[in-house]
Amino acid sequence: MKLLKKLVLTAAITTLYSTSSFASEGNDNFVAISPGVKSVDITLNGESFTIMRNQSKDSKISSLYDTTFRGTPQPISLGAGIETLGEIEFIEYMKKAQNDKSIAIIDSRKPGWFAKLRIPGAVNVPFTNFNEKDTAIEMMEDEMGVVEKEDGTLDFSNAKTLVLYCNGYWCGQTPGMVKNAEYALLKMGYPAEKIKYYRGGMQAWTSLGFTVIGEASK
Repeated sequence: MKLLKKLVLTAAITTLYSTSSFASEGNDNFVAISPGVKSVDITLNGESFTIMRNQSKDSKISSLYDTTFRGTPQPISLGAGIETLGEIEFIEYMKKAQNDKSIAIIDSRKPGWFAKLRIPGAVNVPFTNFNEKDTAIEMMEDEMGVVEKEDGTLDFSNAKTLVLYCNGYWCGQTPGMVKNAEYALLKMGYPAEKIKYYRGGMQAWTSLGFTVIGEASK
């Protein structure tokens, strides 16, 4: 009886790993983004680049993100109506943004972090701009499709879909821009359904070996 159970278990495992998804990943000689996909070519905000995972078996996480002694974990959701993204969804928005000007891929970190290491194609809109009303409105007009009317009210009818990221799970910069700053997006009336939050940010992006640019990438 024990031998029979062992044979049945072995057969089940063999069947599982012979299905198409497992087989294709196992037979590909590259580290995939998704099953069968090695890379994605993108042109965004004047940059042309290839998104892929580092193919070297000796690849290590950037020293900027190899320590756990930092920050406070952020909630998985920043509020009702705000979608939280993973890497696959983030890349899909990058692909769409190439031909859809109503989508903005935004790095919400301070300029120093942006210069050191960033996801290619992103625009830097530091969260600190939302500590003051004038700079918050200026950023929304310049980068987010918001219009300030003559009476001072804001018109969000053509507001862009914002795909935001910062340093990672423990980073409060995107949450600051979205809801915590004095003049955060939600406080100013930005539509929640047009805000997308890549919570993993640079911590997750670099841990998976995805393409980065900046001073620390050399």
